[in-house]
Amino acid sequence: MSLGTAPKKVVPRVPLRHGEGNKEHLTSFGGLAALSLDALSSVAYGPEAIVLVLVAAGTSALRLTVPITLAIAGLLVVLVVSYCQVISVHPDGGGAYAVGKKDLGPTVSLLAAASLVVDYVLTVAVSLAAGAASLASAFPSLRHHILAMCLIGLVLITAVNLWGIAESARVLMLPMVAFLAAIFGVIIVGLVRAHPAVVVGSAQPVHVSEALGTIVILKAFAAGCSALTGIEAIANGVPTFRRPRARRAQRTELMLGALLGAMLIGLAVLIGREHVAPRGGVTVLAQLTAGSFGTGWAYYATNIAVTVVLALAANTSFGGLPVLMSLLSTDDRLPHLFGLRAERPVYRYGVVALAVFAAVLLLATGAATHRLIPLYAIGVFIGFTISQSGLVRHWHGRRSRRWRLRAVLNGTGAVLTATAAVVFLASKFTSGAWVVVLTVPALMLLFSRIQSYYRAVGLELDLGRHPNRPRPAESLVIVPVGGISKLTEHALHAALSLGDDVVAVSVHPEAAQSAAFRTEWDRWNPGVRLDTLNSPHRSLVHPIVDYVRRAQQDDRQVAVLIPEVQPRRWRYRILQNQRGLLLATVLRASTDAVICTIPYRLTTR
Repeated sequence: MSLGTAPKKVVPRVPLRHGEGNKEHLTSFGGLAALSLDALSSVAYGPEAIVLVLVAAGTSALRLTVPITLAIAGLLVVLVVSYCQVISVHPDGGGAYAVGKKDLGPTVSLLAAASLVVDYVLTVAVSLAAGAASLASAFPSLRHHILAMCLIGLVLITAVNLWGIAESARVLMLPMVAFLAAIFGVIIVGLVRAHPAVVVGSAQPVHVSEALGTIVILKAFAAGCSALTGIEAIANGVPTFRRPRARRAQRTELMLGALLGAMLIGLAVLIGREHVAPRGGVTVLAQLTAGSFGTGWAYYATNIAVTVVLALAANTSFGGLPVLMSLLSTDDRLPHLFGLRAERPVYRYGVVALAVFAAVLLLATGAATHRLIPLYAIGVFIGFTISQSGLVRHWHGRRSRRWRLRAVLNGTGAVLTATAAVVFLASKFTSGAWVVVLTVPALMLLFSRIQSYYRAVGLELDLGRHPNRPRPAESLVIVPVGGISKLTEHALHAALSLGDDVVAVSVHPEAAQSAAFRTEWDRWNPGVRLDTLNSPHRSLVHPIVDYVRRAQQDDRQVAVLIPEVQPRRWRYRILQNQRGLLLATVLRASTDAVICTIPYRLTTR
C-alpha cells in the first residue's frame, strides 16, 4: 500500500436469510414446471372438447378439427405475446388484475380479481378430479375412492407449496418432462406410422343432433379454448422468478406457448387424419396413444404420465393465486394477513386459503369432473379479455413506437376471448355456469366492502396526517396473582420496571381465605400493594375485569400484566392453567387497558 493511500474499509458480508436470495426463486425452466402444468396438461381435454362438440353434427364434421385448432393456436400466439407485454408493463405480477386497476378502473379490476380467484380454485379442483378419474380408469378398484384421492393429493400439493415455490418446481420437473416426452412421442410416432397400431375402447353410435353451422363451429372453438387456461399464471406470478424477473418470466411464457401450440396442432392433425371419434371407456388422447404405441408398456406409461400431470396441474394455482391475494391485500381489498410472507418466499395464508376453498368445492361436488367442467374456463376468459382490453388502453395512452400494431393485436385478442367467454357461458349456463355468474359479483362485493372497511378505519385513525402530540399520564400496573411463588416474584419485578404504581390483585371465594393470603403477603413483604377481591361464585375473570374498569375511571393509563408458566416442551403446555389466556381475551374485548402476558420459562419440563 502506497503512502498517503487510505486503507479500504472492509464491510462484513451479512449472510442472507433463507428466501432472501435467488436460490429460493424460480428459473425459467423451473417456472415452466411450477406455473405451466395447468396449460400444458390441457391437451388432455382441449382437443377432445372440440371433437365432442363437432361429432354432434356427424363424423364428417370432424374434418374441421384442424382448422379450429389452428384458430385456437392463433389466439394462443396473441395471448402469449400479450402476456409478455403484461409482464413487461407490470413486473410486480397480478396479470389481468394489475392491468385492469391501472388502465380500466377499480370496478373492472375487481371483476378481474374475482374471475381469477374463481378460475384458480376451479383449476385445483378440476385438475385433481381429472387426475383421480384417469387413475381410476386404469385401476377400477379405486373408482369408489376418487374424492379421497383428490383430498390426499390436495394435502400433498399444499404441503409442498408451504415448503417453498422453488421446492415445488423441483418436485414437478420430472413429471413435466415425462409428460412432454410422452405427448410428443405420440405425435411423432403417430405421424410416422402409416396405420394405427391398435384401436381401443368400445364403439359408440353417433347421434346427429345439430346441423353443421356457425353456432356449432363457435361452440367447438369455445370448448377447445379450454386448452388455453393457465396461460395467465406466469404473468400473475412474476415475483416468484429469479432476477431479472420480467425477462425470465417472458422466456417461460414463450416456451409455454411454443410447447402448447405444437402439441395442440400435432394432436389435431392426428385426430383429423385418423378420423378419431369418441369411443366408450377411453379418452381421445388414449385412442391416439394406442394408435401410436399400441397397448403395451408405452401405452400405460403415457396414460400414467398424463394422470400424474393432470393431478399436479393444480400447482399452477398455488403459484399464482397467493401472489394475486397479496396484491389484493396491499390494495386493502383482502385482509392484510394475505400479504404476509414467510422467510421462504411463500404467501402461506394464500396457499392455505386456496387449499380450503378447493377442498370445499371438491366435497360439494363429490369430485365429479362433469360437475366441475361447466364452471371452468369462464373466469379465465374474462381475465383474458380484461388484460387485452387494458393493454389497448395502455398503448393508446402512451402512443409509443408501433402502438397501433400492438393495439390491433390486443384488440383482436380481446374480441376473440370475449366471444369464447360469451359462447361458453351461454352453452353451459344451465349445466352449472350460473354458479360463476353469482360467485363473481359476490366476490366483487366482498372485495369492495373490505376496502370500504379499511378506508373507514384509516379515516378514524387519521392515517396520512399528523395526530396530536402524545401527553404523559399517570400509569397503574395491575398484576393478577394466585399465590406467592417465583412466578409472582418474576411478574412483580417486571411490573415495577414498567411503572411506579404497581398493585397486585388476588381473588378468593371467602373472606377468611383473603385474610389468610394478606397475612402471608405481609410476611413476604415484596414492597407492592395487595388488593384482595371476594368472589363467592369462584369466578376469577369477572372480578378482575370490574376492578380494571374502576381503575380506568381515574383517567390513568392502566396496564394489566398477566404471568403464565411456559413449559420447555410444547406437549406439556396443555397441562398448564389456561385462565390467564381467558382473562387476557376478556380484558381486551371489554376494557381499554394495555394487556401484557409475561412468560416464566421452566427449565426442567
